[in-house]
Amino acid sequence: MTTTTTPSTMRAVAAETPGGVDVLRLVEVPVPARISAEFLVRVHAAGVNPIDWKTRAGRGPAAAATWPLVLGNDFSGTVVESPYEAHPIKVGDQVYGMTAVPRTPGTYAEYVPVSAMHLTKKPRNLSHVEAAAVPLAALTAWGAVVEVAKAHEGQRVLITAGAGGVGHLAVQFAAFFGAHVIATGSSRNLGWLRELGAHEVVDYTAGPFEEAIAPVDIVIDLMGDSVDDTGTRSLNVLKPGGLLVNVPSGSWPTLAEDAAAAGVRATEYRVAPDATALAVVTRLIESGDVRVFVDQVYDLADAARAHEALETGHTRGKMVLRVAD
Repeated sequence: MTTTTTPSTMRAVAAETPGGVDVLRLVEVPVPARISAEFLVRVHAAGVNPIDWKTRAGRGPAAAATWPLVLGNDFSGTVVESPYEAHPIKVGDQVYGMTAVPRTPGTYAEYVPVSAMHLTKKPRNLSHVEAAAVPLAALTAWGAVVEVAKAHEGQRVLITAGAGGVGHLAVQFAAFFGAHVIATGSSRNLGWLRELGAHEVVDYTAGPFEEAIAPVDIVIDLMGDSVDDTGTRSLNVLKPGGLLVNVPSGSWPTLAEDAAAAGVRATEYRVAPDATALAVVTRLIESGDVRVFVDQVYDLADAARAHEALETGHTRGKMVLRVAD
């Protein structure tokens, strides 16, 4: 093992109990210990994702949580301890990746232990703030679009909420692999979605989006039925036997039954940390084929404000916490 000197305590943002943004506190806690094939990373920036506020509110992964809980799934930072001297990732290397809160400590903190299978060197052309916006959203989009839907030339793919954190990356991945991409968004985001690679854009505020779209092979559903029954309505644009990939956890309890009744296929998708897939994403970012957009940056102490903004559901791209200079 190689290491640098680290302090015994660190700043972190923890949710004291399940609840609203008022349960978030800036606290001083012990620096977590690195074990086995883990790295200890000094966090420079942490991504903010919908799963963070859902966990804070007591939903989804919160069932496995111990409170108080340090939140945060993705990060960008510098290695301060490595598993062993000959590891290709060394102390001092700049890395990014994703953890598995609440099974592991969260990234709203100055230090985080990370499995060697869950991080890789960050893109050379991104700052830490930009890199922290990538892992969870990009791996979610990659899994849904590439691994499950197998986006390819000749395929028509609808991506709902195309301007969001996952959506703006899903649009780029689907376009990169040659699919004809249709994305829904608000009027202010339509031009931007075209810049990202969408061939058609639909303003969901102008009328029922399903009436403006010809049949598609794939729906990447980033809304579910949590708002305006978006998921159920998207079934109407699928070709017979087409596939819907639902991403937001808990957003559509009757997904299987509704899809079967409509004569289409459906599956949920749940992201997992994956350094191999993230390394592929890194190459696409470094080549300029994929870009990430950071909408808002908050200091670590302002995590509650970031959660409030995220819960509106109207952000463009990603939100990030600045943890260290």
